[in-house]
Amino acid sequence: MRLYLLALNPTDSVTEGFLPAAARLGLNVTVLTDQPQAHRRTCPDIEILECDVRDFRAVITRISTHHTPDAVFTNSDHLQTQAALAADYFGLPAKPWQAALRAKDKAHMRRHLAATGADTVWSTELAAGQDPAVLTGLDVPFPCVVKPREGVASEDVVLADGPEDLLLRCKEIQERRPEAALVVEEYLAGELYTLETLGDGRVRHVLGGFHTELSPPPYFIEERLTFVPAHPEPVVEQILAQLDALGVGFGACHTEFVVHAGRARIIEVNYRAIGDQCDLLLAQLMDIPLFEHILRTHLGEPLPADLGARNDGTARLECPCADRAGTLTSAPAAADLVVDGVNLTYRPLREVGEWHDLYHTNRDYLGVLRATGTDQETIDRVVADFLAAQRWEFTP
Repeated sequence: MRLYLLALNPTDSVTEGFLPAAARLGLNVTVLTDQPQAHRRTCPDIEILECDVRDFRAVITRISTHHTPDAVFTNSDHLQTQAALAADYFGLPAKPWQAALRAKDKAHMRRHLAATGADTVWSTELAAGQDPAVLTGLDVPFPCVVKPREGVASEDVVLADGPEDLLLRCKEIQERRPEAALVVEEYLAGELYTLETLGDGRVRHVLGGFHTELSPPPYFIEERLTFVPAHPEPVVEQILAQLDALGVGFGACHTEFVVHAGRARIIEVNYRAIGDQCDLLLAQLMDIPLFEHILRTHLGEPLPADLGARNDGTARLECPCADRAGTLTSAPAAADLVVDGVNLTYRPLREVGEWHDLYHTNRDYLGVLRATGTDQETIDRVVADFLAAQRWEFTP
């Protein structure tokens, strides 16, 4: 069977998750990408074809002139709509392209949730290149959040505390991203969580989620995630109802939301498996073939009624961040350890000798530390001790 996997840059989810899972399922994989050399270096044994994967027409043409597809899949935020349209063209199982578009386009998401009565958040859209001064005529609630309409990974997401700050933040983002439309929306107070789901269009499994701790405002860098095996049922019901309103139910989905005074409200929907190695952690923690299950749904196979997941595990993921620009001159190497019953996996994300600017986003991550076990207090202690013993040094 032939799986076409759409990708941009190589990610841990692809190289450590989906490609090994595809091999275990006996699938012939063809990667379509606009970065073929990067993938050939990372995945030398996989067929790589160059393609403008951001254009669904180019994807359909490339597949049509190659092997007959049995599944078209991507775990990229940027390519969900293209993969859905291509799969639908070939009559294959797919996420609804409308739902994929609503999830990716944050302005569409807000409009659709409001139109269906699922949730209403004050929000407005600033077209690419549009003068932010138009916002001065609106009754903007402060503080508010500014972010790219189709952004990811907290990039250029910032809190504005007043009219002058709002105009300044918009202009700064437009200078960096002149082609990007922006969304300005009310700040939703509350604790930040995620909900991880997997469905086949018939059943939907809730895989738990994470409690996310952010950097201090005005930025929103995800610095620490602690596994939550089960959110309160009323919270889950509220989020699932909002996902249903968006048409999200097939395949994997990673939803970020806040809870305040018992009310759960979606921040954003990433219609894919959770990233930043949390998907690898989730598969290990629950002891299920998570990546195989996700691929099987796109092959048209039903999910089991019971995934057989373990429910006695706890976990934490920590992302040490750079606090300055510079050349990384010293950093810890990759490590796999077992300390007091806690499984620790550390993976560096920057090479020693590389220069990096300071982005105030997830791109400031120096590495990812995954920790799993059965006692949260022990995990927290072991993680704190490990990080305290490491050193990252920069040369300006």
